[in-house]
Amino acid sequence: MITLRPAAERGHANHGWLDSWHSFSFAGYFDPEHVHWGPLRVINEDRVAAGQGFGTHGHRDMEIISYVLQGALAHKDSMGNVERILPGEVQRMSAGTGITHSEFNHDHEGTTHFLQIWILPERSGIAPGYEQKRFDDAEKRGRLRLLVSPDAADGSLRIHQDARMYAGLFDGTEEGRLALAPGRLGYVHLVRGRATVNGRPLAAGDALLYRDEPEVRIEAGKEAEVLVFDLPDRPD
Repeated sequence: MITLRPAAERGHANHGWLDSWHSFSFAGYFDPEHVHWGPLRVINEDRVAAGQGFGTHGHRDMEIISYVLQGALAHKDSMGNVERILPGEVQRMSAGTGITHSEFNHDHEGTTHFLQIWILPERSGIAPGYEQKRFDDAEKRGRLRLLVSPDAADGSLRIHQDARMYAGLFDGTEEGRLALAPGRLGYVHLVRGRATVNGRPLAAGDALLYRDEPEVRIEAGKEAEVLVFDLPDRPD
């Protein structure tokens, strides 16, 4: 079964300084049909206005991934990390027993556009942790590059869940495939551009949810950037 989640059906909140689209229930947006997909709990597409950001706030028992598309995201947390995340870089923060952090766009003119992704950990109460790494476009061109995994395979960032996140860039005849093992869930989020995924035309912000399907197949990209998640199933 493959289910389409059109971009326009996501939750939307525009606070002036923050324009955010929610793929899953978040804050004031609740959709009982879209609370999570396996342990994938949040994909927020955020645009933060110049000179604005998220003040210091707390998290616990969540694996948080930031994927920057445009501009820069300044990060500061209670573990002592003070970082700047740029396009092509991926940040993984394990909230575990509890952390506080802030995220800001310190640019005076430009917008910071990024995806905030939350994945539920396999267990609660782990020690907080932080990683950040750059993945060049060449590593993602015409293929799915592993970015996040439970075992840091192929130089990926490590999360505390049996979940994997891939990214790929596709144009023209370039194709990407990912096999899904029996019992696993898949999730595709088209970050930008257009592509045909398992025979379905997708545009930026669209998603596909996979259950009992053997593979994800990406083709006919037009400046397409795609995230693909390989996830365990979990009871509601």
